[in-house]
Amino acid sequence: MTPQSDEDEVWRQIVASFNDTAERDSADQPWPDSENVPAEAEPTRRVVKPSEEDEQDLRDDRDDQADDDEEEGHFEPPPPPPLPKLDLPTKLAWLALFGGPAYLLVAAMASWQMEGWALFTAVAAFIGGFVALVVRMGDGPPNDSGWDDGAVL
Repeated sequence: MTPQSDEDEVWRQIVASFNDTAERDSADQPWPDSENVPAEAEPTRRVVKPSEEDEQDLRDDRDDQADDDEEEGHFEPPPPPPLPKLDLPTKLAWLALFGGPAYLLVAAMASWQMEGWALFTAVAAFIGGFVALVVRMGDGPPNDSGWDDGAVL
């Protein structure tokens, strides 16, 4: 027999016995002795009605603990660094990216008659601004990364 035929036979047996019931029910299986807890280790339970004084003590303890958590766990991040200054070509690219569609939106809402050249200029500004930002983004490592780029995938 080949290994493939052995696997096929095992698969046929699995499929044939799919709807068969289990030989032993899980309820019939004995509990392992290693899982039993010794009698002296079992805690005793008493039902006691707490008094108002006990409840007040519990509330005070919870309030004290909440105050401690607030003081210890409070983290205030440092202020973020200032945004970098943009150069003129980047500012113009952002203006074109948002200005072209903004002009088209305002013109459509105000029902202005748009000339062909104005429509072309607005669409060209949007596409040009997007392309300019993508080209200026760059795909190389930062200039200050040194000789070791770390893990490069």
